[in-house]
Amino acid sequence: MSGGLFDIPSDLQNTYWGLVGLHLREALIPVAVGLVVALPVAQLCVRLRWLYPPVLWVTTVLYAIPSLAFFVVLIDYTGQTETTVMIPLGVYSLVVFVPAIVDGVRSVPQETLDAATAMGLGPVRRYFQVQLPIAAPAIIAGLRVATVSSISLVSVGMLIGNQGGLGNLLNDGMIYHQSRLIWLSVVGTAVLAIIADALLVLVRVLVTPWMPRGNRKPRPVDEPEPLQAALEDAVR
Repeated sequence: MSGGLFDIPSDLQNTYWGLVGLHLREALIPVAVGLVVALPVAQLCVRLRWLYPPVLWVTTVLYAIPSLAFFVVLIDYTGQTETTVMIPLGVYSLVVFVPAIVDGVRSVPQETLDAATAMGLGPVRRYFQVQLPIAAPAIIAGLRVATVSSISLVSVGMLIGNQGGLGNLLNDGMIYHQSRLIWLSVVGTAVLAIIADALLVLVRVLVTPWMPRGNRKPRPVDEPEPLQAALEDAVR
């Protein structure tokens, strides 16, 4: 191992940037899968109110399982692979996504739903074209929490055999007494989390142009409300 800043031990069988790519893959794929699973589950909870408490209880119980214990249970089935790291992260994301989506969808005013129905939108179109867009700020807030959490938790995968992304550097740094490797791990993980969070903030700004921005100019009286305009576009 030479003394370059980004030189890492050969036992990791990867470059520093390769570990960054592994870290992002293991963190973001579970979040994406968790969001896809949470959308229909949350919609069921909105339509069947009695279902929400037990679903929330199950996701909370699963979230309470320590990640290392989760890994140990899964190793018998998925081995020391990326999948073993990603399954718990996807499960953990549900405890954030389900409440965020349910609360966001439930926050849509009933008169808005009545207006959408009067304009000819069926349940599916109303959900995707009216409810989800209005709930987008809450959903993206949950996505930010789930993403940053997932990026930080990937490092625990170092305990099951070089599947912890940048966390592998933390482990090797302690083994070889190399503080440089520890700093590369800690700072690299923090930078990835900050960049991911900043990108999601940008996404929120782009997908919710109707939200106030602080220094935004008042809308002229004769300009239609954003929600009214959105509903009119939806039925065209």
